[in-house]
This record gives sequence, structure tokens and C-alpha cells, in this order.
Amino acid sequence: MKKIFYLGIALCLFSCGNKQAKPEQTAESGITLMADSAFTKTVDGKEIKLYTLESGNGITMQVSNFGGRVISLWTPDKDGKYEDIVFGHDNIDKYLDYEGERCLGPVVGRYANRIAKGQFTLDGKKHQLPLNNNGQTLHGGPNGFDMKVWNVDNISKNQIQLSYTSPDGEEGFPGTVNVKMIYTLTPENEFKITYSATTDKPTHVNLSHHSFFNLKGAGNGTITDHLLTINASGITPVDTVLIPTGKITSVEGTPFDFRTATAIGARINADDEQLKNGLGYDHNWVVDRKTEKDVEFIASLYEPTNGRVMEVWSDQPGIQFYSGNFLDGKVTGKYGKAHNYREAVALETQKYPDTPNQPQFPSTRLNPGEEYTQTCIYKFSTKK
Repeated sequence: MKKIFYLGIALCLFSCGNKQAKPEQTAESGITLMADSAFTKTVDGKEIKLYTLESGNGITMQVSNFGGRVISLWTPDKDGKYEDIVFGHDNIDKYLDYEGERCLGPVVGRYANRIAKGQFTLDGKKHQLPLNNNGQTLHGGPNGFDMKVWNVDNISKNQIQLSYTSPDGEEGFPGTVNVKMIYTLTPENEFKITYSATTDKPTHVNLSHHSFFNLKGAGNGTITDHLLTINASGITPVDTVLIPTGKITSVEGTPFDFRTATAIGARINADDEQLKNGLGYDHNWVVDRKTEKDVEFIASLYEPTNGRVMEVWSDQPGIQFYSGNFLDGKVTGKYGKAHNYREAVALETQKYPDTPNQPQFPSTRLNPGEEYTQTCIYKFSTKK
């Protein structure tokens, strides 16, 4: 096992303290919401609060403006039983603690995924970013967008609008970037995320959402029996530090072929170099897109015992699938339940990793006068 690897991920996996906040019961279907008081705090003069959204058709979600984190997400199973299906903590201090878990439920940026050696050259100028993942930069660096208190510009029963201004030079990235992000729960039981960003200097922007999902309910067992479909014929293979080699390889005849629904655990321990590099699945799939810009079906996750289904729709060319390989049970999350090995998955729509150093990949460059946009939808349903 490559024990020296993945320092940045380790920062997301070890938490100090086990204080459990007292949750609040709701009348509807036994849903247990996190207490507002456990998520209220002032940091650097900015107030952090907890906000509760409802789809009006059975979905309830709690969001913090600290990193735009999804704190809880309650969905019904085929029998109408509700579970909170995302990993998280029961109070804001566990998210603020830099040595604790960072990567549960936030937006990640200014650049989601990895940049090799934390370096890129833009218009002849070399930029060095802080390193936080085995000599690489992961998810925008140690103080990326997930560690910022976002402004709450508008809030309604089913929507929250957030914004953040990233100053020129923050985490080594050029340009002042103004970001807007909207979370909406639709009557169709979609969790819809829309992003937009502008800059005053050429820079790179690649945003994504980083919830950890378990359709049995967070802390309720393995995800290796979840059935996964990914609409992708290729992946971007990686080296031993999970930086793309620059190639795109076919999934045909490999453990990475999820074009038809397949149990996550069916081939996860196969004798395969890419699986060894990731200690399981932690790779970018190249989506079989019909158009360049439309929101299209990307992936689905199905838990056959309770019938929960989560579809992923996006306008992005890639999706990072991570199978919870670094979760080790040392962290206790909500409801006193541990975050155990391979008990959650992340499905992150984005452009490819290390694109600033891979000119053959879809560009993440953003220039003044242009607007970065992205839409990601997680749609929830059940089947008998």
C-alpha cells in the first residue's frame, strides 16, 4: 500500500474530537435535522449559518455558507423511509478545523481535482500553487473555495444563492475571480447546482461539488453493492500520484467499464495497474457527450435493497468517480456513525484533472470578458 501518498486527502479524513450536537426532530417522516445553533459562528467578521431547503416533493437539504457545504440531504426509499444520504459532521467546528475532514459536501475550487506539482504556465508566466497532495495541488490548495465563508445573496424555501470573490493571487492563482453559485431543490426532486464566474486576468477555473453519497444512508454500510452506470467509453489514466498521463484509454474489457449498471465492488480489487494507483476507483471518466454545452445524462447510482436512485446530469466533459478508498473509520460523523472504508462515493462533474498542463484536454482557461458557467444536477427517485 502506498502509505506515503495522498497527504491532501488525509487532511480530509482525520478529525479531532467527537462532540455530538443535539439534533432537531421534524414531524415529517422522522427526518432529523442538524441544529442551527451548532452551525452558527463568526469567522473573520463573516457569519456562518445553516440553511434548510425543501423541494416541496419529499427532499430536504441543509446547507452551510462555509464552503457551500451540504450538511444533510434527506431522501425517501421505495417504502417512504427517509435517510440522510451524505457524510458530514454535526457542528461547524469540525468543518473549520483544518486538521479535520475538509472534503465533505462543499464546492471545490478554484481548481477542482489535481494540478501536477502545483505548477502551470500561463501566457509565459509560471505560477506556483501551494502543495497539499503528495507534491501536487488538490482542489485549489489548502485554503480553497471549500474553506471560505460565502456571501448569502438570496434565500428562499427551495433555493440559496451564494457568492465569493477570490482575490488576485489567492492560493497562487492569477486574477480576481467573482463566483456565483446557486443551489436549487426542484419539484422533480433534483438538487441543481449552477455556477458562474468572471475574472479580471487570464486564469484557470474548474469547479465541482464534493458530497460523499451512500444511498443506504450515511454510515449504514458499504457502497460496493451499489450499482453504478457511467456514460463514458474512456478514462484519463493516471500515474502513481494520480496525475493524468495525457492519454485517453478505452474502458472496454477493463474494470472501468460502467456503461451498463455494475456493482462498484464487482471488479474493484482486480489486478489492474490503474486500480492499484488509486487504491480503488479515483479517476476521471471521459463522458460520451452528444453536444458540447447541453446538460446531459452522465451517471446513475442505484441501491437495490431500498430502491433509491441518484442520477447525475451535467454539461461537463468529465466526471471523477471516487469510491471512498481512504475512509478508515477513524472519523465519527453525524448520528454517532463512523466514516468507514468504502462507505461513500463522490461523483464530481468537471473538466479533466491537470488541464492547465495538458493542452490536449478541454481548456479551463478563463479570460477577462468571458464567463465560466457550469450546471450539475443530482436527481433522486426510487424504483421497486
